[in-house]
Parts: sequence; structure tokens; C-alpha cells
Amino acid sequence: MTQLAFSRTLDIRHDVDVCVVGGGPAGVATAVTAARQGLRVFVLDGQGCFGGMGTAGLLPMFCQFRDGVHFVAGGIGQEVYDRIWDADGAAPGQLRGAGNDLFFQGEVLKRVYDALVAESGATFAFYTQALAAECRDGRVEALVCAGKSGLFAVRARVFVDATGDGDLCAWAGAPFEKGDADGNLMPGTLCSAWASIDWEAAIAAGHGNWSQQNLLAPAIADGVFTYPDRHLPGMLRIGRTLGGGNIGHTFGVDGTDERSLTDAVVWGRKLLLEYQRYYKEYLTGYAQMELAATGALLGIRETRRILGGYVLGLADFKARAVFPDEIGRYCYPVDIHASKPDEESFAKFEAEWESLRYAPGETYGIPYRCLTPRGLSNVLVAGRCISADRYVQGSVRVMPGCFITGQAAGMAAVLAVEGNVPTPDVSVPALQARLAAVGAYLPNAGESRVI
Repeated sequence: MTQLAFSRTLDIRHDVDVCVVGGGPAGVATAVTAARQGLRVFVLDGQGCFGGMGTAGLLPMFCQFRDGVHFVAGGIGQEVYDRIWDADGAAPGQLRGAGNDLFFQGEVLKRVYDALVAESGATFAFYTQALAAECRDGRVEALVCAGKSGLFAVRARVFVDATGDGDLCAWAGAPFEKGDADGNLMPGTLCSAWASIDWEAAIAAGHGNWSQQNLLAPAIADGVFTYPDRHLPGMLRIGRTLGGGNIGHTFGVDGTDERSLTDAVVWGRKLLLEYQRYYKEYLTGYAQMELAATGALLGIRETRRILGGYVLGLADFKARAVFPDEIGRYCYPVDIHASKPDEESFAKFEAEWESLRYAPGETYGIPYRCLTPRGLSNVLVAGRCISADRYVQGSVRVMPGCFITGQAAGMAAVLAVEGNVPTPDVSVPALQARLAAVGAYLPNAGESRVI
């Protein structure tokens, strides 16, 4: 016997206007936006906090909110940014606009997200997993979930997939792409927290934030690392002696396969011993460092890219494209981590990282069509798995990009519910007007051109 027939009658525990699957930055932005407009919202997450990689995953860095001139993640992104630096426990010395204001402590961000969602009036549940979608004729009718109390169902008029992996969209039958032409995926990282770092000594020696990658060669030559990985995002200062480690890559991981995730996270824990040796023996300021924790989530940079009404691509990035239906603009460079730890792959990464970036004030538009999965009439997608090619996914996947697309998905859900229309048919001018009213950066609303 290799299959089991499984049938249950489930209680519909939540019957709402909008169900948000996933409580990372995109999910938080979606839920808060929709709830503030008066909708009944339920958001679920499998972890014990909102924030995904920024909190449970111990990644203490936002990436850029600004294009060098404008604050492009306006609205929810601006609120998160303001609140975290006003909160008790914000990292010392990190002042708004000071240049190091993208690094934070995850515990502070957890409380910021808790307050935002609770104040919005949205209902939420942690430690809750989405298991399956019940669909009919391109419409998701209910979501099957599991909590400690057992299985239950959620019914909603609109569902928003903020899982990062496009799980709900894939279960509902939306088409997607994954990886490069050969199926290769960016490696993962098990992020970490470290104590007892002498940051003054490290910085004085040139071994502080973002100054560590070029110092790897001697350790690689000495055989410190199992794999000669030349890409080191770095150890980031988040306190007087605290560091957040975005260090080490788990090559070959597939974030949509639990067996692959299991192998990768076990290896990630072992790999940190190699980096501990590297920092202690080869760099200044880290001799007394101690590993305090590893993330509850393995950092996954890419899995599925859900195909929507438009696939935002490299040509759009290069053209600084403007779209008539854009819901925001963003500017982070193309950041595709090498899939293999060889010199050729790393050289390709470095070339793209240096060439596919913008001058101050330059941005690309994100069309609303990128949030509307093909073949689904009441589902939106937000976060790193929106409809984009691999290059643009390498840019928009970071937290400020997720705030932008999540906020737009939340407001689009509002208009779909209010107008009783399918999500692809939401009025774009109305959506842009509502987004502008809550602070979204939309300098070209209604236009279509290359700048």
C-alpha cells in the first residue's frame, strides 16, 4: 500500500474577507493594509512571530528603502522603518539616515510587527500551517490549515499568497518557474547570532561590516572550508558586542522539498563551525566571539516564481521601465548568489552585482499584473515569488520590496471585495489612488514609458 485515502469534515474556523498565508514582511504589509481599510482579515504563520527571515531567520538587515533620493518603500515600509528606530532596544549608534540604519535586532522587529498587526484589527495565529487549497473553476474556496488543536478550514473572498514559495498558488494550479534554465537554485544560508565581538578592533583593522569577503583567500588556501565558497555577505553589527551572521551557503537546497531543507539546515549548523574558526583565527576583533543562536528558519533566496499577467524581466530592469499599472517602484541591485562554489560561478555573480545596479534616483516599476496569478480569480501573490524572471526576483525579493508588493496586494484585495470583482479586474486607477493615499511611492501612476 503506497497511498492513503484521507477525508475529514472540518470546522470553518475563520470566515473572512481576506486570508493572508504567511506572516513575513509581505504578509504583514498585506494584512495591515487590508485591515486598516475595514476588512475582516486573518493571517497565519507557521513560526512563533511575524517577520520571516528578519526575525525567526535571524537575518538582521533590511536592504535599501531608498533609491538614493526617494524613500521608495513608502507606507507600511516607512512605518516599520520609523518604528524600529523609535523602539526600546534598538541597536546603539544606529540612527535614522545615518548610513548604518539597515541593520537591526530581530527581537525589536518582532515587537514592531506584533504591534502593527494587532493595532490594525487583523486576526492572526502563529504555529499554524496551511496544508491545502480547495479550488473550483479557478477560485480558491477554502484553505485547509493545521494547528495544535487539529485541522480546520478558512474561508475568504480573497486569498493572498505571502509564503515566499508560492505554495498556495501552486496548490491552486497557477503556473510557475523555478531556478535557472538548468533548474539550479540560489543557495540558502542558516543565519546566526554571535556575542562578544570587539567591533571597535574589527573596524579599526578593516574587518568590520562588509569588509570580510576579500579576506577569505588565505583561509580557503589553508583548507578551512569544506567548499571554497568565495561569497561572504558578512557579519553585521547589531549591538555593542553582538553580530548577525549572514555567513555560509547551503548549496543545492530546494526550499520546496522538506527533505532537502532538512539536509541543508543540518549542514548549515556544522558549517558555522568552519566560519567560527575563520573569524577567530584570520580576522581581528573576533577572538572571543561566541555562537549565541542559529535561525529557526533556513534562509531561502529563491524557489517558485508564480507566473502572472506580466512577467517583470531583466529588460525592464535595464530600461528603468514605467508601467501604466505599476503599484510601486524599487531599486535594489540584481543579487543572484552563485549556485555552485566555484570560481567561474562567483565571477559571474560579481559581474552581475557590479553591472546590474542603479545610480541614485533610478528605479523600476512593478506592475499590478505581477501580483495576479494566471488562472486564479480570487488570489493575489506578494513577496519574493511574484511574477518576475530570475534577474528581477534577485532584486525584489528583499524586505523593502516585500513591503511594496504586500501593501499593494492588501489594497487590491480591498478593492476586489468592495467591488465584488475578480482580482485581475481591480481598477488600476482606483488602486493607485488608494495606495498613494497611504504613502506609496507612485510618481508615474498611469504612465507607460522608458526612463
